[in-house]
Amino acid sequence: MTSCWRFARVLLLLSLISLLAMLQFWPLPDRLQNTPFATLMLDRQGRMLDARIAADQQWRFVPVTTLPEKYRRALLQFEDRRFQWHPGIDPLAIGRAAWLNMKAGRVVSGGSTLTMQLARLLRDDPPRTLSEKAREAALALQLEWRFSKDEILTQYASRAPFGGNTVGLRAASWRYFQREPDALSWAEAALLAVLPNAPSWIHPGRNRERLKEKRNRLLVSLHGNGQLDDRDLQLALLEPLPAPPQALPALAPHLMNTLQKAGHGKLLQTTLDADLQQRVLSLARQHGERLEREGVHNLAVVVIDHHQQETRAYIGNVTHGNAAEYGAAVDIAASPRSTGSILKPLLYGLMLDDGLLLPQTLVPDLPTNYGGFSPENHDRSYRGAVPAHEALSQSLNIPAVRMLRAYGGGRFHSSLQRMGMSTLFRPAEDYGLTLILGGAEGRLDEVTAIYARLMAAASGRAPRAVASLSSTATGSEAAPFMLSSGAAWLTQQALRDVARPGTARQWRQFSSSQPIAWKTGTSYGLRDAWAVGSNGRYSVGVWAGNGNGEPAPSLGGAATAAPLMLDVFSLLGPASWPEAPLSELKTVQVCADDGYLAGGQCETRAQLAPRQSHFQTVTPHHVRVHLDGNGQRVHSGCEPVAAMQHRDWFVLPPAQAWFYRRYHPDYRPLPAWRKDCVAGALALQSEPPMALVYPHAGSAIYIPTELSGTLGRAVFRAVHQSPSATLYWHLDDHFMGETSHFHEKAIVADPGWHTLTLIDQQGFRLRQRFKVLGR
Repeated sequence: MTSCWRFARVLLLLSLISLLAMLQFWPLPDRLQNTPFATLMLDRQGRMLDARIAADQQWRFVPVTTLPEKYRRALLQFEDRRFQWHPGIDPLAIGRAAWLNMKAGRVVSGGSTLTMQLARLLRDDPPRTLSEKAREAALALQLEWRFSKDEILTQYASRAPFGGNTVGLRAASWRYFQREPDALSWAEAALLAVLPNAPSWIHPGRNRERLKEKRNRLLVSLHGNGQLDDRDLQLALLEPLPAPPQALPALAPHLMNTLQKAGHGKLLQTTLDADLQQRVLSLARQHGERLEREGVHNLAVVVIDHHQQETRAYIGNVTHGNAAEYGAAVDIAASPRSTGSILKPLLYGLMLDDGLLLPQTLVPDLPTNYGGFSPENHDRSYRGAVPAHEALSQSLNIPAVRMLRAYGGGRFHSSLQRMGMSTLFRPAEDYGLTLILGGAEGRLDEVTAIYARLMAAASGRAPRAVASLSSTATGSEAAPFMLSSGAAWLTQQALRDVARPGTARQWRQFSSSQPIAWKTGTSYGLRDAWAVGSNGRYSVGVWAGNGNGEPAPSLGGAATAAPLMLDVFSLLGPASWPEAPLSELKTVQVCADDGYLAGGQCETRAQLAPRQSHFQTVTPHHVRVHLDGNGQRVHSGCEPVAAMQHRDWFVLPPAQAWFYRRYHPDYRPLPAWRKDCVAGALALQSEPPMALVYPHAGSAIYIPTELSGTLGRAVFRAVHQSPSATLYWHLDDHFMGETSHFHEKAIVADPGWHTLTLIDQQGFRLRQRFKVLGR
């Protein structure tokens, strides 16, 4: 007898060990780890922006981390009141089910616990047989051994069917109530608790009265258990059922694609504002319809709150026309596109900080050639010299190229990278001076973020990096912003002078106009149009063009992209313009006519400059001249000093002066030397009063061959300080003729180096070397 008991104890112990081993080590269903989830993207307030169905075509979102208390209570009251005490199977429930089934003569109850229902869901809902029931019970025991009660409830709620292809609590909450589960009312929580009980034939789209009765019975039961008070029950019973499920919103599909490709997971919490996103998207579609008629088929928009440094709207691509041809699926806001002139304000601000210019400093604007690169202004005109802030507000190309050459292409390239441009993948020398005119590519989201940091700096706030669009994104903080608050504010002041499309400067007359600092850009070949700007609260960037790179004859930053940008600002509403950060600025005295430091020879004006800048250039354009009683220039060798009149004169270099006079008729060229003073003046004056506009010194030119086979001619062009001057032209010491007023001469020359000599009627001489290329 003793040996039998010993054998029985051993057998029992082995059985227990086997059971524990099975519970601990028997593999769990793969679906616990490999469930495909849909992608859900939310705005900053938890509202849905977009969703993407799971790979198995089910709307199954990432599970909630904790079940909402209302839903938890309703679920346990309806499905499994002894859930907290049983080990996965409930003998009382099984006995009750057996009695009911025997009494009814058919299966009317399965006696399954919530854990057993989870086991069934993990096994893809097999046939309801006794053997399958036993397997469910075994798996339920294993689940209870391996997981906590809360984890089991969360797993069940995330996998329960809620009608059609809606799976899980989070998906059902969004599909039926357009909110997260933790915001559900008692009536809504009760509805979702009863819905999985018969999802194939009871859901909000049909059998509504039966569904409502089932919900209300649960509410009454919760009230009977003291979990709802009288008032909560009355209000819950009055709530109507939701309407049949509608299509989920699709407000930011391109951003969703971009974040998914970057591996940001299946639950994307963004900084966007759903209401603003919807309104900006609507505006972009309206403008897209207009632009389609002009051959422009794609638009992208980014809106950044530069107070918070967070993106509030992101329209990756609005496409009108053939979707495949124009790349409707491409996130253009995150794609590299030629920048046009959109980087000019950054160069301007960097040069202010570096002490290379002040806002009023004159920058040359005349025909320019650097190693075969000859930039042109958008209006094909030359102003001779223009204040730096006007060159920026008018987006003049030639001054910008000359400014970049003075600052250094490599320095600017490095500064742009440090400010957040990730698209400059080539060395600086590969871009050369074209970097400032669109020779490089930029992304709309990055460029707009840089403008937002620029405005934050101008407002005296720390210009920290714009926050990632997704809370799951990781990465290092951007480097400190390259511009001081003073330089940023002065840059924004220059950008406030940009004229609005269609109204020029008349917009300032309207009280409803809000101050906006903005810049446009158009790429070479009319393929990309940009408009980026800031008011006191937001920065808005717009790109327009064709996704396939096709040019559009009417494309232009001001005419194409700017109207949408300004409409977005109207939608956002006015915001107070920042006061000047006086602690970051200083006042210097400059010459009123050229913006250089006053040297006692000019009328002065006060000019703000960045506090840390060290602009030290005294005006090079003011000279002391000596005149006789008739206003002619003299010197001590031909006129007594006591008889002289001494004047301070504003003088530009000859080439600049010739173009400058066209825009400034009050500009007075230097008086001519008196005839008896010319000989001495030749020794006194180091620079000749004329300049060769074309060709440039040391440049190489190509003289074409005519159709007849003879060598053609190249037209050379010169300018003189005096409008009435006569120039005598010599090529390699051979006299070629003279010109008056307009100094142009057609020249033919053999390949090789040549010397052109110009002499005016007073004997001043200019020599310049150039090279003629072979045929």
